[in-house]
Amino acid sequence: MFLGTYSPRLDEKGRLILPAKFREELSDGLVLTRGQERCIYIFSAAEFEKVHEQMRAAPLSSKQARDYIRVFLSGASDEVPDKQGRVTIPTPLRQYAGLDRELAVVGAGSRAEIWGAQAWEQYLAEQESAFSDTEDEVIPGLF
Repeated sequence: MFLGTYSPRLDEKGRLILPAKFREELSDGLVLTRGQERCIYIFSAAEFEKVHEQMRAAPLSSKQARDYIRVFLSGASDEVPDKQGRVTIPTPLRQYAGLDRELAVVGAGSRAEIWGAQAWEQYLAEQESAFSDTEDEVIPGLF
């Protein structure tokens, strides 16, 4: 499970050093793809297989499902971290998420997310008041 928030930097070659706590789960390979809210999702190879199987279950007759799958998979890139735990973020994904040097890597349970540090701070500030107002019906049985 991916938890926590980390503040790595993107190097001049477009590489990110993965947080130490995430490296073991991602050491056999990972998939980077477009996330919602203009971040990049990081899935372990095994978790990405599960996500892909769920997508395959969507009916081909659903235009919304076809559109989502196209956007999601067309931006996907499978990567293997090097011995230092670095992974290259492809240029199109860096551009999609508006990444510069300062990053936020956020654990989101079954995936991690890469955000520009400033975009993450802005998102978090906007969501914190909604977080305290969340109703039980949004996530049943949580509290």
